[in-house]
Amino acid sequence: MKIPMNLPMWLAALAPIGSLLVLLLGFRWKAVKAGTVSLAVAVWVAVAAYRADLPLLLVQGAKGVWDAMIILLIISTAVLLYQVGEEADAFSAIREGMGKVFPNELLLILSMSWIFESFLQGITGFGVPVAVGAPLLAGIGVQPLWAVVLPLIGQSWGSTFGTLAASWDALAMCAGLSAGSVEYYQTALWAAGFIWIWNFMEGLMICWFYGRKKAVKKGLPAVLLLSAIQGGGEVLLSQINPTLCCFLPACASLLAAFLLGKTRAYREPWRVADSAIMEQKNEMPEAKEGRETMTLGQAFFPYILLSGLTLAVLLVKPLHTFLSGFSLSLSFPEVRTGYGYVKEAVEEYSPLKIGVHASVFLLTASLTGLFYYRKENRLQKGGAKKIGKRTLKMVLPSGGAVLMLVLMSKIMEGSGQTQVLSSGIVNAFGRGYLAVSPFVGFLGTFMTGSNMSSNILFTSFQLTTAELLKARSAVILGAQTAGGAIGCALSPNNIVLGTTTANIPGQEG
Repeated sequence: MKIPMNLPMWLAALAPIGSLLVLLLGFRWKAVKAGTVSLAVAVWVAVAAYRADLPLLLVQGAKGVWDAMIILLIISTAVLLYQVGEEADAFSAIREGMGKVFPNELLLILSMSWIFESFLQGITGFGVPVAVGAPLLAGIGVQPLWAVVLPLIGQSWGSTFGTLAASWDALAMCAGLSAGSVEYYQTALWAAGFIWIWNFMEGLMICWFYGRKKAVKKGLPAVLLLSAIQGGGEVLLSQINPTLCCFLPACASLLAAFLLGKTRAYREPWRVADSAIMEQKNEMPEAKEGRETMTLGQAFFPYILLSGLTLAVLLVKPLHTFLSGFSLSLSFPEVRTGYGYVKEAVEEYSPLKIGVHASVFLLTASLTGLFYYRKENRLQKGGAKKIGKRTLKMVLPSGGAVLMLVLMSKIMEGSGQTQVLSSGIVNAFGRGYLAVSPFVGFLGTFMTGSNMSSNILFTSFQLTTAELLKARSAVILGAQTAGGAIGCALSPNNIVLGTTTANIPGQEG
């Protein structure tokens, strides 16, 4: 027996996502409240329409709790890193110091929300660029809401080949693409080409948000150069070494941004006085009472350490292999719905590789930064206790939101709702599906917050569809992961990461 593919079943599968969007955008509910209602809708649809039983709900729920815990590890350690810098008054120094390095405020915004985020995405991923970038942008004068929006956009292009191509490897594995084969490189080329278009759009969008036409005109030369380095470099390296085809261009663009700041076009002070995204303050923030403003190097110390530590672990293969050996995972039995839709048994579900997980890098940078700032007399008495209390205060509200959203995703996936949504799109568009195939990748990332998860969920589905439509699989798979990259900018899970570290919980809508 198969799940009926008809309009009522498709609309039922759409109901959880639809309710989430209506409550977040229409009623401006907080993510935890909207997520709870949407989870209830997903469970009701799973039981009433998709014939899910209690064992399936329990197994998928346990998977959701495990995945949510892994996400919360990143959130809590990223918030801790932010609070260490806040208590040491590092963000005042970052705002003043970066203003000197980039007197052109538009180039400063592009560098902090697009270029630096791309660098972080290249080495860490897993939401870290948003969690780390949001408070840094707020520190240079970006309004908190926009401090979340900009890194969500800026980091998303790197989600396929970032983190040393983790998401790409998942797609290649699920598609059965042998490394070095013609189909392997053709798929990588299409994926990188589609992503380059999105990368260029990111730069233009950030300029537009900052200062509309005036900023686009001023920033266009920089966007063209930086996108050529990032997107063009990724296309070139996708045919040489996909593992490094995001990381190396991201590093090169970071250097290029600093060199641009020395050119005639961008070395003079320039800003849009009435920018909609900036705090309208002409004066720099004063250092906290009793403390002199630290140097830019001191302010960025934890972030420099974070980058260096991550690079060392990921690029030194013997070290990475050794640390990857320490992992925790859960096993789950096979479950199926009354329609016969099966979720196979898993021996090692979503293993948490402790030694190479992003939260370990963040925690190490946070604690080292804490000791460093204490040694430099940058922390006042009782500062560590204040950091701990503020961290808990910021993390606890977002924990419930992440849990509800991940549980909803797992219930929909396990009951077949996600599959029906995608299949319905194919049936509705026929051959025209080729034009909307990225939406399937987008849907997967929107729900899970991970391009890797989206590729694992839908690669086989996209391959089957390509065969039925007699289309080139390389194009379809490239569109799948490019759509997943765009989905990273709008995933509720990633949005919660940003609103938490920017200290604006409740503004997810």
